[in-house]
Amino acid sequence: MLKISLKHSGRLCCGLLLMLAGAARADEVGCVTTAWKLIGANHKVCVDAFEDPKIPNVICHISQARSGGISGGLGLSEDPSEFSLACRQTGPITLPAKLSTEETVFSESTSLFFKSTNITRLWDAKHNTLVYLAISRKVIEGAPANSVSTVPVMPWGK
Repeated sequence: MLKISLKHSGRLCCGLLLMLAGAARADEVGCVTTAWKLIGANHKVCVDAFEDPKIPNVICHISQARSGGISGGLGLSEDPSEFSLACRQTGPITLPAKLSTEETVFSESTSLFFKSTNITRLWDAKHNTLVYLAISRKVIEGAPANSVSTVPVMPWGK
């Protein structure tokens, strides 16, 4: 019998939609407890890693606050819009012939229905730099929380 919590089923649906759209899937690096809860899951900050699906040798790490307690453990609470983003070149970068100037490369649900964190890759041709912008979004109203990381496209290992 397959048991999936509401939190995981919401993320599973979001993940399936993103796989169809070509966005990256994140691997959890680890979590650190920030507040201990007597009942339910602890509040924590988790770090996930993902590779840009179209630019080999670029990896991004995003840290996000995750709500605990009973509602957090069941996936019913809304995670706070608190995150940080760092992207780095890990090997030689070869840009595709047709690189979009703006493309969503990662998205994760941060509430059961209405909120997500999206990471968009922008191409700054003038400075030969990949720009990764993380934004917290609500379906009904945009949220101003954001973080940016840049990866200059440079020769590797010479």
